[in-house]
Amino acid sequence: MAHLNPPHTEGPRLYVVDDALFEQHRARGAHPERPERLEAARRAIARCAASGVSLERVASRDATPDELARAHVPRYLESLDRLSGHYAALDPDTYVVPRSVDAAKRGAGAAVALVESLLAGPGRLGAALLRPPGHHATRDTGMGFCLLNNVAVAARAALSRGLSRVAVIDFDVHHGNGTQDIFWDDPRVLFCSLHQWPFYPGTGAADEIGGGEGAGYTLNVPLSDGATDAVYEAAFDEIVLPVLDEYAPELILVSAGFDAHERDPMAAMKLSRWAYAAMGRRLAAMAAAKAGGRLGVLLEGGYDLSALENSLAAALLGAAGRALPDEPAGAAAQPAQRAPVSPRHRADLDRVRAVARRRWTTL
Repeated sequence: MAHLNPPHTEGPRLYVVDDALFEQHRARGAHPERPERLEAARRAIARCAASGVSLERVASRDATPDELARAHVPRYLESLDRLSGHYAALDPDTYVVPRSVDAAKRGAGAAVALVESLLAGPGRLGAALLRPPGHHATRDTGMGFCLLNNVAVAARAALSRGLSRVAVIDFDVHHGNGTQDIFWDDPRVLFCSLHQWPFYPGTGAADEIGGGEGAGYTLNVPLSDGATDAVYEAAFDEIVLPVLDEYAPELILVSAGFDAHERDPMAAMKLSRWAYAAMGRRLAAMAAAKAGGRLGVLLEGGYDLSALENSLAAALLGAAGRALPDEPAGAAAQPAQRAPVSPRHRADLDRVRAVARRRWTTL
């Protein structure tokens, strides 16, 4: 497939939503999901501005009860309300402190506010700097550092505003089990997750494709450990982009975790920041071709602070059509040349394609 490149525009604009309340979600002891991650993400936004990207700040707000109820069942939302103002744990990994539930509701609302900004005009690129993250939160359970599923609340908000096809691309190193659960039987949302396999949370096999009317609209790309830039670029060019092209989404949202980076302590993938720039470029090009240029990037994981900052900046600069300041000449237009796709990872991709082509004729 030919590489798509977003059209060059003068003075690209980035819509950004953030909130100081997210800093109040802080564990009493050491925890990888910490406020310093937000500071790293803010530095990434500053680097985008320094590279000539104009920033437009989006006001955050709390998600309404109706917005939350589109993604989560009442009994779970009620259980969170009972925890508000207290210390608790949803599981051994997922902490709650007195302001955590408030921060989660603000994060889900901030995601909706970003979507509202993206839908207000064509060609809009946005970033939501959210804590706590969300993609592991299912309809009825918080887990994996996540309380509310930000991207699911945002996608359902977009549907409520008249859209009929929303794509959620999740390149966090962990499978987005919560997002998959919420949209399992909903063909209005194409959910695609690229993730290390086997790995936490134990879901995301290639044959998990959705059910009922949503059968085929869940696309899992499980990858063996050690996947490189070349593997992810091949996954995009051979599977993700053809499916997106056939689906023709009206909005693309990204569950953007940066824990597949080679520096990240939580996983065993081998991505560099160039891979995130390449994914950003490809998704922006697809958004320009199919979704009126509307692309929203929502922060999920990423636990090495330097890698998080560098990778988020790279993804957003790539999506904005800007070369990274130290990017090798011509790299923006070329696929990864570091190493070929290993036979093990080629087998991973072949398995995914064999399953996905039952639904997607372009494969």
